[in-house]
Amino acid sequence: MVALKDAVGRYGIWSGELRSEKPALRAEIPEAAAELEELGFGAVWLGGSSGVEHARPLIGATSRLTVATGILSIWQYEAPDAAARFLELDATHPGRFLLGIGASHAKLAAQYRRPYSAMAGYLDGLETAGVPAGRIVLAALGPKMLALSRDRAGGAHPYLVTPEHTAQARELLGSGPLLAPELKVVLDSDPGTARATARDYLAMYLTLPNYTNSFLRLGFTEDDFADGGSDRLVDAVCAWGDDDSVRRRIDAFHAAGADHVALQIVAPGSAPGAPAALPRTQWRRLAELLA
Repeated sequence: MVALKDAVGRYGIWSGELRSEKPALRAEIPEAAAELEELGFGAVWLGGSSGVEHARPLIGATSRLTVATGILSIWQYEAPDAAARFLELDATHPGRFLLGIGASHAKLAAQYRRPYSAMAGYLDGLETAGVPAGRIVLAALGPKMLALSRDRAGGAHPYLVTPEHTAQARELLGSGPLLAPELKVVLDSDPGTARATARDYLAMYLTLPNYTNSFLRLGFTEDDFADGGSDRLVDAVCAWGDDDSVRRRIDAFHAAGADHVALQIVAPGSAPGAPAALPRTQWRRLAELLA
């Protein structure tokens, strides 16, 4: 079986649209997944509290693409159920699926409590059921969850982070585990409209303490969270500008220690949790500028 870092490659696509339940999108998803594989992306990360079942159509339509949940909420799926689904999918498509799991947020999960202990217990359940630790990654932001990613999983998939966070995560993880941060991309070279698009998308995330606490640890202040984020914050977590500028921002994550960067297209009018059309034109442009 191909090693995890080799399987996912240097670049992937993070998309809530690719796990959509909308009939029109569901019909297009297999074709889009096959095109992403042809474009050279090594992995697709399914956003929006995705489950194992959302990965099956993409894996069935491709031959080598790694498909990951980014992330499966531990409050939404019981560990034995997630494990059974993983094992069933892995039996038919060995090594093609990566189980990304996370503890979500108190504002989004009514059951939310003691996230570190809950995650450790969930990993116990997956281990008991026979899910290999090396096929699991954690949505880790803070030091304790990153350490758990190192000790009990194949690595970490941090969401909404900066190159500075990536450097700190790499130091804590060591060289072995996969480090696959997510990065938002706005394909717009105008500073005003690009940042406005990013702010519209970021506003909801900046109400969630898990993210704001992470930013505070990185040296941002409460002032950076107002009105969808300061220029400094927006520019730290979103790549925007001409092709060279976007490429340099992506490269900064690799230089900081990322093995793989999961790229999420953010377009004008898009919103978290509200999948619209598949941004296939933008994915093609990303592939061109990464070539």
